[in-house]
Amino acid sequence: MGHTLVEKLMIKNTGDDSIRPGDIVIVNPDCYMIIDAYSPSVINKLEEMGFDKVLCPEKAVVVFDHLLPVGNPSNDPLFISKSVELREKYKIQTTEKGTGISHTLMHEKRYAKPGTIVTATDSHTTTYGGGGCLSTGIGYSDMAAVLGTDELWLKVPNAIKIVLEGKLKPHVTAKDIVLKVVGDLKADGGQYKSLEFTGPGAQQLSMQARYTICNMALEAGAKCALFEADDKTAEYFDMDLDEIRWIQVDEDAEYESVMTYDLGQLEPQIAKPKGVDDVYDISKAIGTKIDEVFIGSCTNGSIEDMAVAADILKGKTISPYLKLVVIPASNKVFKESIELGYIETFLKAGATVSHPSCGLCAGFPFGLLSDGEVVLSTSNRNFIGRMGTKDSFIYLSSPAVAAASALAGEIVSPDMLELLTH
Repeated sequence: MGHTLVEKLMIKNTGDDSIRPGDIVIVNPDCYMIIDAYSPSVINKLEEMGFDKVLCPEKAVVVFDHLLPVGNPSNDPLFISKSVELREKYKIQTTEKGTGISHTLMHEKRYAKPGTIVTATDSHTTTYGGGGCLSTGIGYSDMAAVLGTDELWLKVPNAIKIVLEGKLKPHVTAKDIVLKVVGDLKADGGQYKSLEFTGPGAQQLSMQARYTICNMALEAGAKCALFEADDKTAEYFDMDLDEIRWIQVDEDAEYESVMTYDLGQLEPQIAKPKGVDDVYDISKAIGTKIDEVFIGSCTNGSIEDMAVAADILKGKTISPYLKLVVIPASNKVFKESIELGYIETFLKAGATVSHPSCGLCAGFPFGLLSDGEVVLSTSNRNFIGRMGTKDSFIYLSSPAVAAASALAGEIVSPDMLELLTH
């Protein structure tokens, strides 16, 4: 019997080819990442557990992204100082400070490579599966144990095969694919499962598109999400394809279920407020008035996302009184966006552009919502109060829908652009 992708990655790490779903295995992660928001808790747990050193400090990465720039002067500086202490006290060799959002940096800077196992103190660690990396989030207690022992206990998850066929229509993107999948599975339909994407439609997707999909797989409860490795993966990581060709779906692997999508039939999707899995075709949301648009986050802050938004906004002005906040996901994306003229386009359209960070997605300044305000966001969650007060409202969409809607002042499909006069 063949193996699912998640089984293959666990077998490579453990050397045990007999593993099956439900088995408990001990893996030695290839890399582990701690975000600034959890540094104090990780340090406390390391001390409680009696670890005075990190066993493999060369594997660890500390990232300042959620709380940098500082938004709350009474609390945030503590998290920053504790992140510095974590690095210095435990001799962690790699720090990313002010260079971008952790989940973008992890693949952009090649910390999360194909065929490896990576874990981090943030739920959207599933992102790196777009590059054939088994990546999953853990809590700060588990992270302290991993830092001290270089071991992580994992249960082998069941897997759902998601077959993508056909080709996306214009203005339909990877974000629409994953919104549709999450809407179908619901918030618990992928609970502790591996979502594994395959098929000719998957092969056509860019690496950034794959990372977008794996990022939001978490919203269906997934333990991890994985794409097969191909020539695009090899090119992105500057690797020989023969090194990673084994990260492929076995036709005789046993999957819990199979979901098939014809991408040519997919329309732009919208997740309505207070439920990431409350997803509909955009036709059911057109005309909804909005006060703000946010384009960015580890989900949709890539250079490809900036390009999509800039193409729609170029030469136009956003709706009067609407707030448009754009945050590139990393310094690399920011610099490329400047060189390609995207930042100038955003500014001329009336947007506010911020330094790369989690920003509004994680509920940090600026652009926070007040009671009754409505935002259309390209981020991954729309939980109550996540971007402001508990009486504000968050819709989720792709960058294409977000940019078009910023021009209209209401949710519209990008196909309606010719009707916009702003």
